[in-house]
Amino acid sequence: MQSTHEDVVVEVLQQMIRNACVNDGSPDSGFEARNVDVLRALLEGPGIEVETYESRPGRNNLVARIAGNKSAAPSMCWLAHTDVVPVNPDGWHHDPFGGELIDGDVWGRGAIDMLNMTSSMAVTMRRLADSGFRPAGDLIFAAVADEESGGTWGAKFLVDRHLDAIRSDYVITESGGFPLPTPSGTALPVLIAERGLVWPTITVRGTPGHGSLPYGTDNALVKAAEVVRRLAQFRPPVRVTQVWQDFIAGMGMPEPARGMLTNADSLDGALGMLPPSIAKLAYSSTRTTIAATGIDGGTKTNVIPDSVKVSFDVRMLPGDSTTDATTMLRDAIGDLLPDVTIDIVDAVEPTESPMDTPLWESLGRVATAFYADSHLLPMLGVGGTDNRWMRPTGAVGYGFGLFSRKLALEDLATMGHGDNERIDVESIHMVTAMWESLARDFLS
Repeated sequence: MQSTHEDVVVEVLQQMIRNACVNDGSPDSGFEARNVDVLRALLEGPGIEVETYESRPGRNNLVARIAGNKSAAPSMCWLAHTDVVPVNPDGWHHDPFGGELIDGDVWGRGAIDMLNMTSSMAVTMRRLADSGFRPAGDLIFAAVADEESGGTWGAKFLVDRHLDAIRSDYVITESGGFPLPTPSGTALPVLIAERGLVWPTITVRGTPGHGSLPYGTDNALVKAAEVVRRLAQFRPPVRVTQVWQDFIAGMGMPEPARGMLTNADSLDGALGMLPPSIAKLAYSSTRTTIAATGIDGGTKTNVIPDSVKVSFDVRMLPGDSTTDATTMLRDAIGDLLPDVTIDIVDAVEPTESPMDTPLWESLGRVATAFYADSHLLPMLGVGGTDNRWMRPTGAVGYGFGLFSRKLALEDLATMGHGDNERIDVESIHMVTAMWESLARDFLS
């Protein structure tokens, strides 16, 4: 029996999981060429132009195109990534790189983030080309490296070095599309904006000494602990953006919750009224957040350290800047500033796209075929996607996909970068059909 379109997506997803393209943040990790080889073997053939671009040895990026037949028509890019984050197998029920199909779910690192979408986009491109589909504007599929570490060797590399290959009017990448029940029907979030990031390393200085004589010493580790405490307790001001107001309105929350959640003075008091997943989202959608993520210091057990480095992940709202975030760090550290150095390892400004676009309208039309009672819900991405590199080129960038009701928001929030990551086959079928419908609706 010949494999169906959806069966092929499952098989490609399984292969990509098994390739274990783990990005640990170092320049030579990932080796995404393995997943690019899988995709290239699928896509090469009549109707699709395929090119690969190597940013570092083994770190390949693939760009496939179905050329449009009207030069003035808008183009659309499906932007996917091929790398995954590291995993601790001890917390998993099944092999995180086994790609096993168990009770209707495909298990493995990357199943949610975002190899399910990468494989479905690629298979849909091949299916469209085989059907003779000729879009008005170009349809581009880009499968890039290094998204899980900021995109330096992936989307940023393509934008900086090969922009003509990836330039498009509209871009869709991961996140969004998970069904949320509301009084007015099913809400399907679309990420229209993303917070920016600042990744500082804060070096705290002290004076070395013997570990047996701690009294009165200038211990860098003790001071570093105080820096971490101050930044953990620091509360940046709450800011209610238009995206957050639109999100709450689209969720159809009753009063007084709606009013409280859109008022900067009362928002934090309302967090306890929400499910944990929505409460986390609400908190991070309405302020800059500062999280301590790593520490390195000390030379020997019996030596008081004179230098300790602490890394932080800082995310700021659209309208804020790297300078604003750095000022917050300095304000929180306070009188310890003379003993610290703040080095910005990486920084990306926030980005945002409008809702009033033809692609927004197309997504709304297409979504009703899968959820008849659905409406689109604008949402801020509290993390980041490769749209951070595409929006500054002039593209309208959205984050969207499609998931079945079998996956709750809590599941998506805990499985992405967490243990026991998996995707149900029904969701795979839905998103695959959605890509084809979107291409035919928007580009025909």
